[in-house]
Parts: sequence; C-alpha cells; structure tokens
Amino acid sequence: MDHAIVHDPLVLVARRAAAAGAEVLAGRDEAQFNISDKSALGDWVTDFDRASEEAIRATITTSRPNDELTGEEYPSAKPLNPSGVRWSIDPLDGTINFVRNIAYYCSSVGACQLEEDGTETWVAAAIVAPALQVEYFAGKGLGAFKRDLRTDKLTQLTGPVDAPAKILGTGFGYDAQRRQFQARVLEEMLADYVNVRRIGSAALDLCLVAQGSLDAYAEYGTNEYDWAAGALIAEEAGCQVGRPATTPGWQYAGFVDPAKLTEPTN
Repeated sequence: MDHAIVHDPLVLVARRAAAAGAEVLAGRDEAQFNISDKSALGDWVTDFDRASEEAIRATITTSRPNDELTGEEYPSAKPLNPSGVRWSIDPLDGTINFVRNIAYYCSSVGACQLEEDGTETWVAAAIVAPALQVEYFAGKGLGAFKRDLRTDKLTQLTGPVDAPAKILGTGFGYDAQRRQFQARVLEEMLADYVNVRRIGSAALDLCLVAQGSLDAYAEYGTNEYDWAAGALIAEEAGCQVGRPATTPGWQYAGFVDPAKLTEPTN
C-alpha cells in the first residue's frame, strides 16, 4: 500500500522511536520492575519506563540531533541550535496495566513544529502496543493508520460511525478530589452514552476512538505526553479532538459535547 505517510521523514522517526520503546517493554520481567511512586500513591514508575524513554530518546537524537525532547521520566533536552521540532515522549503509557499484566500499555511518541507565531502544530505521531501487537501512526494532513504487527496488515483509520448506542472511554487521576470531580462530570454526560470503558491508557483510548472501537473519550488532567501522539491519530482519522486549553484541563475526542466538560469550581 503506497501512502505518502509511509515516506514522511518525521513519521518515520516517530515510528522507529515508538518501536524502540516498545521493544524494551516487550522484555517485561516482573523480577525487574523496581516499582516506586511519583506524584501520588499508585502513580508508579518502573525501570522499564526509564529504559524505554532512554531507547526512544536515543533513536530520535541519532536521526535528528537538533530537535528538542520532552518526556515523562527525564528532563527536557534543548540543543544549542534547535530545529524547531519538539518531541513529546510517553515511554510507557499504562504503567499500572503493564505491572499487572493487562495488555493495554504502549510507547507513545509525538512531534510538533514550532510556527512563526509561536504556536505549535502537531505533525507526526506513533504508538506501539507490544502486548496487543499493534502500531498506530499519523502525519499532519496524511491520515491515520493501524498496522497489525503479526500480519503487517495496514488499515486506514476513519473514526467511529454516528449511531445511537455510543460507548465513552475515560480515565481517572490519582488525586481523590480530582477523581470525585471527574465522576460528577461523567455522571452528567452519561445520558449521551449507553456505557463507559476505562482502558487505563490515554494514548490507546484515543487510538480506539480513531479506529471506531470507542465512540468518544474524555479525561481531565492528562499531561501532554499522554495525548501528544494519540490526539493527532484521532484527529487524522477525522475525529473531533480537543486538547487541554489549561493545565489541568480536558482532553477529548470523538462524539463529545464540549459544553458538558466543565471545570472544577474550587
């Protein structure tokens, strides 16, 4: 299948980088987790998170040494002569799933271009879920695709079909007050959906909307590295996408009414 996206240089780097991170995750060994908490109880980090990010960063810098790097586990790296491209890395999205041997975890890599007016445009994305044996990738204006790593079958993603029985994907943060706020908002939203799914990986939630398995996704308080790749994949699949306007804020995709995504009152 000859698509322009297959030859796009930034998409190629994103795909190689996400694959390098996922290769680390594929070596999952419970004896080597070395779990510790970061921001809160349950916000886990393992040796695999760090090793995966190291592999992703090394892959990017080998091809593009003048690009800026931001990630979940290590400080940002800005070269002396920046190219105007910045990468956002989530080496292991779904760490709790990974530790508990639930298949929904992945390595996620997104790239944005710094525009002349100071804004950033997301231009390339790749996500690899090794336990699911699937890769998702997208390029700005080039579409979004899913590749079955077992068969090498490539499928263009076109998002969910508008139908009455909609399924909403969501996630919850580690702070108890934030979870209670999210639950109140979701309770108000439930009239629009027949059921809810909580996958445990924001990046894969967005990919599931892109492939039409979920009709919508909304989550409050995600970080940029959580959605950097997945949001572009959903967007290029033709989905409505909203990136957080504030930090924290709402990330959403698919059949969502943004007016119902209220902010905390306290």
